[in-house]
Amino acid sequence: MKGKWLSSSFSGLSPAMTTSGKWFVRTGLIAGLAGALSACTVIPGTSAWDMRTTSSVPLPIVDDEARQSEPVPDNVTITPITADLIIAQIRNAEPGFRSTQSGGRTAVRPATVPDFGLAHQDYELGPGDIINVIVWDHPEITIPAGSYRSAEQSGTLVADDGTIFFPYAGTLNVAGKTPRQVREILAQRLSKVIENVQLDVRVVAFRSKRVYVVGEVREPGLQPINDIKMTLVEAINRAGGITIEADHGNVLLTRGGQTWRVDLQALYEDGDVSQNVELQPGDIVNVPDRQLNKIFVLGEVREPGSFVMNKRRTTLAEALSEAGFVNQITSDPSWIYVMRSDNGTSELFHLNASSPDSLLLAEGFPLRPRDIVYVDVAAVARWNRVVSNILPTSQMLNLLGETRYPLFNGRQ
Repeated sequence: MKGKWLSSSFSGLSPAMTTSGKWFVRTGLIAGLAGALSACTVIPGTSAWDMRTTSSVPLPIVDDEARQSEPVPDNVTITPITADLIIAQIRNAEPGFRSTQSGGRTAVRPATVPDFGLAHQDYELGPGDIINVIVWDHPEITIPAGSYRSAEQSGTLVADDGTIFFPYAGTLNVAGKTPRQVREILAQRLSKVIENVQLDVRVVAFRSKRVYVVGEVREPGLQPINDIKMTLVEAINRAGGITIEADHGNVLLTRGGQTWRVDLQALYEDGDVSQNVELQPGDIVNVPDRQLNKIFVLGEVREPGSFVMNKRRTTLAEALSEAGFVNQITSDPSWIYVMRSDNGTSELFHLNASSPDSLLLAEGFPLRPRDIVYVDVAAVARWNRVVSNILPTSQMLNLLGETRYPLFNGRQ
């Protein structure tokens, strides 16, 4: 049917029409036919022309009406990025963002660490620790360090069963006791053989309790717990501090088979001391890298790609700038989208950046890790892509139409 329509259309042309005129008519007819076809089969590349108000495909959302806690597929309504939206986000202190003292907002991952209610206690001895016992005025029962022996080498090792042996005092169970308690026990036992005994007990090697610091720190490894309060900041500083690739707000603390998330960035920038958790023996502190804190800028921009957020502080304007801004020839700045998927739900935002002052709204719109920024293609660029695909076919048809075949008496 389409072939007959084309034949009748061409047969009705004036004989005086030039070959060039016929070529333009053919091109126009083919282009009109192409425009009647489905755009997704003709226009190359991606386009958001069919998602002006809602998403074109079902996305995971939480159905509030049905009060379902699990996401369900549905078309997501697109929220315009306006001054009212930004003001509402600031007033409502939107979860997922934190206003920093230095200005701006930081995308956060909610900290999950509970309040353990731990209070610092004196160091308790354990197997592997080495203590040094000094009895004043009685050097015969005090092993001297000497000029070639350190205090650790000449100290008393706590055995695997938690006991030590000391002259005239016998075997003592010191596991779980503080140096002060051990001193009282030794003084009581030695008082039977020494009048007015005076002694001191010191820990010279802390080896029974340790925590493990791994990930993006300068010196990962084990950190022994000593008589200084071992907190999260203390452990990380002993490991040389975090590296430039660390994710400050996503430090993981593993204890007893459970893992909690600690926002160390909130502690450093906002003074949230609740994040400075006191560590216990066997704790594992993992400082992950920031490679998951990426945003993706796609569509009609000069340099599309993924960009790592700097401490999870990146606005929409910064993301467009990192990508070289929109392509002034092929883009439609009035349709810039931000696509977000977090906690199993999806959100879509739209910015009309056809006017330069609307970029002030883009600067006030903070992004979250894994956000996708998409700049739609202009209508004229879509049309040019269709024409560029049809042009080779029309040229071939024009060439075939002007070809004369000798076998058919030179007829076309």
